Amino acid sequence: MPLPDAFLQELISRNPIDDVVSSYVRVKRRGRNSVGLCPFHGEKTPSFTVYSETSSFYCFGCGAGGDVITFIKKIENLSYIDAVRFLADRAGLKMPDEHTDDTISKLRMRILEANRDAARFFHQCLYAPEGRVGLEYYYSRGYTDQTIKRFGLGYAPDSFHALLDYMRKKKYNDDELKAAFLVAKSSRTGNYYDIFRNRVIIPIIDIRGSVIAFGGRVLDDSKPKYINTSDTLVFKKTNGLFALNFAKASKENSLILCEGYMDVIALHQAGFTNSVAALGTSFTEEHARLVARYASEAILVFDSDSAGKKGAQRAISLLRKTGMHIRVITIPNGKDPDEFIKTYGAERFKLLIDRSSNDIEYQLIELGRMHSLDTTDGRVSYLREAAILLSRLNNPIERDVYAGKLSAELSVSKQAILDQISRYQKSDIKKHQKQELSHAVKQSEGVMRKVNPQAATHLRAARAEEGLLGLLILHPDFIKSVSQRLNPESMVTDFNKGLYERLLSRFNEGQLIDLAFLSSDYEDDEMAYISRMVQNARENVCTTELAAEYADIIKNEHSMLAFNNPDQLPEDKINEMLDVLRSQRK
Repeated sequence: MPLPDAFLQELISRNPIDDVVSSYVRVKRRGRNSVGLCPFHGEKTPSFTVYSETSSFYCFGCGAGGDVITFIKKIENLSYIDAVRFLADRAGLKMPDEHTDDTISKLRMRILEANRDAARFFHQCLYAPEGRVGLEYYYSRGYTDQTIKRFGLGYAPDSFHALLDYMRKKKYNDDELKAAFLVAKSSRTGNYYDIFRNRVIIPIIDIRGSVIAFGGRVLDDSKPKYINTSDTLVFKKTNGLFALNFAKASKENSLILCEGYMDVIALHQAGFTNSVAALGTSFTEEHARLVARYASEAILVFDSDSAGKKGAQRAISLLRKTGMHIRVITIPNGKDPDEFIKTYGAERFKLLIDRSSNDIEYQLIELGRMHSLDTTDGRVSYLREAAILLSRLNNPIERDVYAGKLSAELSVSKQAILDQISRYQKSDIKKHQKQELSHAVKQSEGVMRKVNPQAATHLRAARAEEGLLGLLILHPDFIKSVSQRLNPESMVTDFNKGLYERLLSRFNEGQLIDLAFLSSDYEDDEMAYISRMVQNARENVCTTELAAEYADIIKNEHSMLAFNNPDQLPEDKINEMLDVLRSQRK
């Protein structure tokens, strides 16, 4: 059953899109609208626009768009009804009672409940006789009982059905447990079994305090070292950070970014409560945007092996796009943070933070290690790569300072280095602009092909349909005159026909027409496509004459299509067309 319009109106008015978006994205006012870097794709030039008047957003770079509910759906990885619930909680609104039985929302809630009970089970097992091996493992890493309790650490028994039996007694069914990635079904026997077995368990808790996933680590050197929850209705590993629920409360305005759970736990125990880690996957754009949302500075502490260095470089490149200040800790003797703190203590680690290099200094040092600086060829090669690196800096003062340092270190003219930087910068700007334009075009075309595949073969009709529909959403008062001129059957593409019927239905029932009242019926890609229609309509002078022109183009295109494909027409339409032809002959 749809949500009442009155409730949605109140929800939108209590959640101004500017306020909601600005809690995730740094936006600047530009006339009546706000612009910023898109939170849904990496970019250097702001192409994300928020429209206060229509409570909507649109990205000219990736094509993402919709209303405030769609925004929360995408950025928080929620279903429609859970995004509505999120905004209702934010505004202190009570959800209509009839929507408490939404199927997806109910399953999502059951998964969260199952995770909570599973976390309790694992924690209880840790202090049971069979969990002694897990407890000894934590003690061997130096974790205190206070830390074990704080993080809710646990142990999964060496059994194929211990958790399954426990959860069945708690009245969870097998489908719910499978959806939570707590059990799997054997393809051989058809029986369900525990996924996590004979492993120490680390619960993953989101910023609202809900257990959304688990990481399970072996107690020896066997493989795989970790088993992590796969993506579920409540968990997406590419956009979450371990221990962010604690780190966000830290007084520090920085986040220490580690490689793994165990390093994070050790750092928290040592007092560095602003430490986080990516969740069982490599660092992503979503992670970078999440870090930037909660801090102005990122401090990277990755292993010194090749994989660690590669991970650091990837994190730097992604964090740079957010405009954050970045520092990199280099731990001596190849130790990880856990080992270093055990050996030297928290104070020495604090010194490493204080003396850490910024990301440019770190990358220049790493480049220097890759070249023989005592040879001419080595210096030239190093300076070429250093110039490429510095050309990506937006601040001219930064470029000048580093060029001066390189000049002094390698006895090379500072101006020559700046000239080389300038050449690379011009080339890089052109390349980046081409890439952004190409990406924007591909994204836009990709969304259109997916949502409305018929548009490719009926381009003129689809363009007119899009123009008309965008205009009608912006100006619902045009619908009456347009409906008298154009019936839904004359629409050429099925998606646009369905949207037109939806608009007519709401209009005839006296309901409001707005993106927010459509988002419950359409998926994110479909909302992006509809938002593009609205955005394009904004750029035109919207008049009833333009609406009539669009309607006539659509009717003409439909007629041409019908003449070319008479077999697809019903008999009454064929007779109608024959009458028209006969009258034209007379």
